[in-house]
Amino acid sequence: MQPMSLMSRFIVYACPVGELATQLDTYFDKSRHICGPNTAHDYMPHCTLTGFFEDVSSAMPRYTQALERSLKRFRRSQPTPPLDVQTLTFRPDWYGLELSSDWLRKLVLDFVCTATSPTRKSPLRPKDWLHLSLAYGFSPEQAECLKSLAADLIDAQATVTWELRFYQQHPDRSWTCHQRLPLEELS
Repeated sequence: MQPMSLMSRFIVYACPVGELATQLDTYFDKSRHICGPNTAHDYMPHCTLTGFFEDVSSAMPRYTQALERSLKRFRRSQPTPPLDVQTLTFRPDWYGLELSSDWLRKLVLDFVCTATSPTRKSPLRPKDWLHLSLAYGFSPEQAECLKSLAADLIDAQATVTWELRFYQQHPDRSWTCHQRLPLEELS
């Protein structure tokens, strides 16, 4: 077994591309500039599909191949759109987009069940709540400004496509994207 210091931290996200992604980038930039950072700024706009998991870096191809195989298995039953943006939601401690996709949940469960590695120490965990966070971990003084910015800048019905992405988070909290798989089939 590899020592923990040689373990890498990985995660699978669905990330928006297109008009919605542009709106989200603008929101993140303006909210950071006007209100200061909150916890959502530590990440790129995304929908979390698995929990973080650790494994040796050399095991990464096992996961990227498994994710690609799962997507191929589920292409035939893929709905349009593959991930639905339901609504912009404002809770006292979280602002974001509520998302929905039974199909994507099944695809991720297939990935979780088929991605094996002898060096991973804990099981992969699929996420149940599909969402894209705009702001959380913010102070009460920032709430109205963040809400107003989101209402002005984010259109939940904006054009969007999605990519499955396999990320590595480094100890310095920087990110490397090792795989991008478009969810919409390219014609």
